[in-house]
Amino acid sequence: MSALPEELWRRILEIGVQRRGFSYKDLCCLSISSRRLNRLSDEDFLWSHLLSSDFPPFFSPSSSSITSAHSSTCKSLYKLRYERDRDKKIAAHRRAVLRKESQVLERSMRLRDMETRLAEETNKMRATLAELSNLSNVRQASVALNVWQPEIIRGRQKQIVEQCVVPIESRFHVLQMELKLCKQQILGLEKAHVSSIILLFMVIDLSSTRFQVRSHKTKN
Repeated sequence: MSALPEELWRRILEIGVQRRGFSYKDLCCLSISSRRLNRLSDEDFLWSHLLSSDFPPFFSPSSSSITSAHSSTCKSLYKLRYERDRDKKIAAHRRAVLRKESQVLERSMRLRDMETRLAEETNKMRATLAELSNLSNVRQASVALNVWQPEIIRGRQKQIVEQCVVPIESRFHVLQMELKLCKQQILGLEKAHVSSIILLFMVIDLSSTRFQVRSHKTKN
């Protein structure tokens, strides 16, 4: 390495940067390999090119930002721009995490609400089925009163009919409609419940995003 003239090393670094074969990481790695490369890799023309190629809106030869290069090296300007860009990315990751946390919280609340409604509809359906069963017994007893039966059986059936204080047929029809509606509601809630559970797997992606944020901080 020491046998090569300094001008040749300078040309190698210049070609590497201009053809985008060398990145800022490569220059940093070369800077710790020897004193000569440490000095050469700090030269402004290299970092000026990296500034214009990596952050074109921030730096270009015709822009006013070249004026600031006279008071500060291009390497320090690159570091400043890189840190700002890194912080923007970290902030964007954080916003993404917060959005997903909000979405997960919202989905969790919807899921609990669906579970509550599902339980209510299930209980309502059970109560409707029980009342339908009782009303069906009343209907059967009412029909049986129209035919001859032993007096003991007839007395029991008459008692069943008399205990029913609502119109049998109209109530039976209402209960059938309620049962049908309950089944429809339960079916819809079950489908929505499954969809909400699937959407809650966003937590897995959320954990991955958090890891990326921490990893990004550590690497930089």
